[in-house]
Formats: sequence, structure tokens, C-alpha cells
Amino acid sequence: MTPAFLDSLSEIVGRSSLLTAQEDLVPYGFDGTAALKGTPGAVVFPGTTAQVAACVRLAADHRVPVVTRGSGTGLSGGSVPSPGSLVLCLVEMNAILNVDARNLTLRAQCGVITQRIDEAAAPHGLFYPPDPGSLKISTIGGNVAENSGGLRGLKYGVTRDYVMGLEVVLPDGSIAHLGNACVKDVAGYSMKDLFIGSEGTLGIITEVLLKLVPRPAARRTLLAVFDRMEDAAQTVSAIIAARIIPCTLEFLDKMTVGCVEAYAKIGLPTDCEAVLLMETDGHPAAVEEEAGRMAELATEHGARSVRAAKDEAEALALAAARRNAFSALARVKPTTILEDVTVPRSELAAMVAFIAQTSARLNLQVGTFGHMGDGNLHPTFLTNERDAAEMERVHTALEAIVEKALELGGTITGEHGVGLAKKPWLKKQVGDSSYALMKLVKSALDPQRLLNPGKIFD
Repeated sequence: MTPAFLDSLSEIVGRSSLLTAQEDLVPYGFDGTAALKGTPGAVVFPGTTAQVAACVRLAADHRVPVVTRGSGTGLSGGSVPSPGSLVLCLVEMNAILNVDARNLTLRAQCGVITQRIDEAAAPHGLFYPPDPGSLKISTIGGNVAENSGGLRGLKYGVTRDYVMGLEVVLPDGSIAHLGNACVKDVAGYSMKDLFIGSEGTLGIITEVLLKLVPRPAARRTLLAVFDRMEDAAQTVSAIIAARIIPCTLEFLDKMTVGCVEAYAKIGLPTDCEAVLLMETDGHPAAVEEEAGRMAELATEHGARSVRAAKDEAEALALAAARRNAFSALARVKPTTILEDVTVPRSELAAMVAFIAQTSARLNLQVGTFGHMGDGNLHPTFLTNERDAAEMERVHTALEAIVEKALELGGTITGEHGVGLAKKPWLKKQVGDSSYALMKLVKSALDPQRLLNPGKIFD
């Protein structure tokens, strides 16, 4: 980056919102993905969409790559900067602009923390369901860019299902407004959907219009304990077959349960093979009926015990146990690699068994947890990136797990995105024609290939 370029950046955002010293850049050289790092040329903190657009135009004129960043919680290397790139950190754009209770929508800038969205909706009796594990720190713009999922995805869907409109800065610095507050709108291509999950490679999301739903009147939380993982998987299949769609249907394996209990000390049994966290919400009568039926199905399919949370505090503690799984596992070894594959629900038991067999064969510590209700698994490797031999075995295991997921009709990523971590397998999953079409879209919108280069594609 030339001094003239940096001076121009300073004029756009102000000198206090520009970082160039090497020691100041270090925290922006990585995200939540283990062992992936880069070195940006500079970091800026724009406060308005106009400033974002001006920075992008300047970068395009100087052919400087641009990497967008929120809180840096991504788990596929999506915000790891390419060498010498300009990082646009959008955390200062953090205003909730409007809650429209009449139309059940909320408008927010991209840097708003995800949890604040639901907190702003609650006083109006409304609810924003998507709840990624990082909801206390991740930004809504990052959620949209990655199409984030969460614990409630089985019943309520993922981020895409709640995006009604977007403000996006395009690679040439122009500003596009996509979608609107209308429940029905079939005018032209659904352009907003092109940017959801595009991982910052097609444009920079600066503002979002989100759909809200009525807040559930009641909720019941259950914890089922199993001595066999297969029984837990069969219980999930039985619940779905009974036409029950819980808002949460999560599982933790034995290693994860042990780590969570050591971390949170909430009374989880550590001598089991798996636990299922089951939660239903909605009308009070329906909730009681569904909770009772899920408890019956778990018992019928081999659950050693099923306990219902006695009150809201215990329900929150049980949910927190699942949300703390990653943090609990991360205490065991210096490096924690949280993976993300999804298979059809009918293949869950086979996939979990394969993960266990692979980790044993390669002498690796792996804790597996995830969204069993929608087939999304998170095998988590506890390792040390300074141990070259062990890291080689980790990569061997990761490749085997991803290949197995594809063999079982699954996907290489259910919610973390492709980024740097998963791009070697994207073409194998989608096929040559779809892969070529994705690259064609990228070339059409970003002919200089300056937005988040090296992500999703080489």
C-alpha cells in the first residue's frame, strides 16, 4: 500500500479509524479458525455505508484486495486477510435502526451483535430465532454473509429465512438496495439471496432488514441420557417420524459431556455415551403434549433417563451446557479445530461411528456434538498446532470425515461456510457445472477479484 493510498483512507474514515502499525494489525490477521492466519496491509473502521463505499472505490482504483470483518468469530477462515489486503472492520456500524412491530420487521446496521437483535424484538412480544453458538459476539452482517445456523434451526430455519432486505456495497463502490418489507415480492431475480452466504466475495453487507415472528408463549426443555449413540440417533429419527418438530434437538458425545461438566458443573452424567437436549416451544397445551411424547419416544428407544427442566433457570443452564461445548473442549489442548459436516438424518449414527473410528485409528482426541435434529455434526479436534506430526494426522482425519459425509449424501459444511477451510472439496460436492456457474457469478460482479480473494475459490 502506498503512502498516498493510506492518506486517502485516512481522509475517508479519519486517522483514528485507520490502523497500519504491524503490532496493531496482528489481532486482525486471524478469525476463529485454528491455524489459519494472514497479514493485512491496513485495517479501517468505517462508521457509515458512505464510508464503506468510498473505501471500496479507493481500493478498486488502486487494485487493493478488500476483506470484510465483523467480530472475527468465523470458523472457515472467511475473514482471514489475504497478504497486503485492506480489512474493513464493520463493528462500529452497530445501530438498531428500527423495530416495526406492525410489520414484524427489524432494520439494523451490519455490526449489531446477534443477541441484541432478539433482545430488541422481545419488548414487542417478537422473536428473532436464528441463534448461532457465537450469538453473544458475532455480528448480524457476518451471520448473513455466512448464512449462519444455530440450535433452533430444525424448527425455525437459518439466517436466510429471516432476511427480507439488504443494503450492499458492490465491488465498484456502488450501493445496492435489495428486497423490501413486503411479504410477497416476485419482481425480477431474488438478488438479495445471491449475497446471503456469499462470504464477502460478491459485496459488503452494510444494513439488513429482518423478519421477526411472534414470541412463543411456552417452552419445555428435556435432557435424555443414553448408553449407546445409536439409540440417541434413533430417538431423533423417531421424534421426526412422529411429526414433532422441536425447536432444539441437540446432542453431545461422552467426551464433550465430560468437558462441559468439568467446565460448567451443572450435574450432567459423565458415564454415558451421549445426551440429547430436546426443547419444544409454542402454545402451552401443544408444548406439554410434545414434551411428553418426546420423553416417551426417548425411553422407548433406550434412554437411560429423561429429565425435564424444573424451571426456566434449569432450562437455561441445560441450553448453556450445549452452547458452552466449544469453550469447554477448548480448555483441553492448545489448539481446537471445530469442524462442520451435515448428513441426512438417517445417516447420523453411521457418521458419528465413523468419526469415532477415525479418531481412534489416528490416535486423536475428538469430541463430537451438534444439531442432531438437522444432521449437522461438529467433530472437534483437540490438538496442538505446534505438533507437526499430530497436525498431519488431524488433516488426514478431516479429509476422511468430509469424504465420508459426501459419500453418505451430505454436505461439506452445514453452517460454517466454505472460506479457506473447505474450498478443496466444494467442486466435488456441487459438480463441475455448478462450480463453473458460481465462478461465473463471481467474475461478473467482481471482475478484478478484489473482494475476499482466495475464499470459496482459488
